[in-house]
Amino acid sequence: MPKKLSANMLYNYVKCPHRVRLDLFGDYSKQDPISVFVKLLWEKGTDFEKQVIQGLELPFLDLSSYSGMEREKRTKEAIDRGEDLIYGGRISTEGLVGEPDLLRKYGKGYISGDIKSGSGLEGENDTSEGKLKVHYAVQLALYTDILERLGISGGRTPFIWDIQGREIEYDLNSPQSIRKIESWWVRYENCLEAVSKIANQDLKTLPAYSGICKLCQWRTYCFRCLKKANDLTLIPELGRVKRDAMISYIDSVSDFATIDLEMFKRKNKTIFPGIGIESLRKFQERAILLSKKDSQPYLKEQVTLPDASTELFFDIETDPLRDICYLHGFLERRNRDTTTERYVSFFSDQPNKEEQKQAFGKAWEFIQRSMPCIIYYYSPYEKTQWKKLQEKYPEVMSKDDIEGMFNSGYAIDLYLDVVKKKTEWPTNDYSIKTLASYLGFRWRDTSPSGAESIEWYHRWVETGDENIKKRILQYNEDDCIATRVLLEGICSLPLLSGDGPLTKF
Repeated sequence: MPKKLSANMLYNYVKCPHRVRLDLFGDYSKQDPISVFVKLLWEKGTDFEKQVIQGLELPFLDLSSYSGMEREKRTKEAIDRGEDLIYGGRISTEGLVGEPDLLRKYGKGYISGDIKSGSGLEGENDTSEGKLKVHYAVQLALYTDILERLGISGGRTPFIWDIQGREIEYDLNSPQSIRKIESWWVRYENCLEAVSKIANQDLKTLPAYSGICKLCQWRTYCFRCLKKANDLTLIPELGRVKRDAMISYIDSVSDFATIDLEMFKRKNKTIFPGIGIESLRKFQERAILLSKKDSQPYLKEQVTLPDASTELFFDIETDPLRDICYLHGFLERRNRDTTTERYVSFFSDQPNKEEQKQAFGKAWEFIQRSMPCIIYYYSPYEKTQWKKLQEKYPEVMSKDDIEGMFNSGYAIDLYLDVVKKKTEWPTNDYSIKTLASYLGFRWRDTSPSGAESIEWYHRWVETGDENIKKRILQYNEDDCIATRVLLEGICSLPLLSGDGPLTKF
């Protein structure tokens, strides 16, 4: 067991409980290399923190150059002196240790704060003010807990300084949401208890297949374990929470494929919290596909797609660290003839508003010149980002333009409108890379991913190396081609009823 529990352990627990166990007791020789994107996140986080601190217009004590017990000793001395603001301190007590970015004098005590190179809230949009982030809340709560145990807390209202220059108060005594009336403090206490049990090896954890695995160093090791156990989370959309609710009754994908679902019904519900009868049937269908040798994907219902002589397969690339959409890529095809295909892109050479606006404007002009056309894209991300761009640059396109462009008669989200609703696949997830790869498509890059492309763009901005730009454009072109490959694959799928392949648009 570690000598003390840290904020980082709580952060990891919120993301993946099994990560905590592996970090404590796993064989580090089985880890994957740290991804270049994760390294970039660390670098940008450090740079942003330095930028914020250097821009402070009030006096503060900087302890960031010290480490370990020396840092902790100097933090205690600074608190005893009553320093107004301490940067880079270290506090610990009773098996807990924390290194908050900031300790600010408040009343007769101190409150903690962290500097984050992302937004301090999640889910912010036109209709929502956003909510506190769980992984931030538990970190801040641990710092607050230590201050309370030391008898020097200024209250349970720590704060985040975020990328937008805001100070966001995290009221730990407030309810988590309207539906979750338990306070953030109770959420923290539950997380701390679980992490303590994991550290004492009193709580068993299991890996789970999830989107967050992509950037984890344990991803390859965990995936092997999941395949060996034939774990339920290998079924698309059946995540950790649902798996944990079912595992006492159904312990593997193959078991799920053959089990009688009637035994789990209770009137119009099931015995599993949050899992309805229809969801249970859907998961069993997917379990059967994954368990049956030579399974083939199929349509659950007829798909009717609009007719147009020009099709645009659309994909964007963004840099969330700079809050910029820097590339709009299109694969143009005419009369459903692949020999007519051409790739068209609009690229922001520099991450500034002027170039972003110019690329956005040219992309919109290209779409207008291509009309009448059908636009295919995968997942709501393109639509969400273009709506943000329209709000940012209303002189480029109006709200009516954006609504018209993404009208279902002109633009098709292949993921939400087709794959998710009307198809089933013998795969562990429904990402574009998984499905296009299943259909035989191969990206030219050796490590294709949106996260990697963000790191490539950072290197392009820093170096101006044309080979890096070429790599980004090639990757984006392949994403566009993959969307076309998926469309063709969908159009060749048989209906579940056995009526034959879809041939009509």
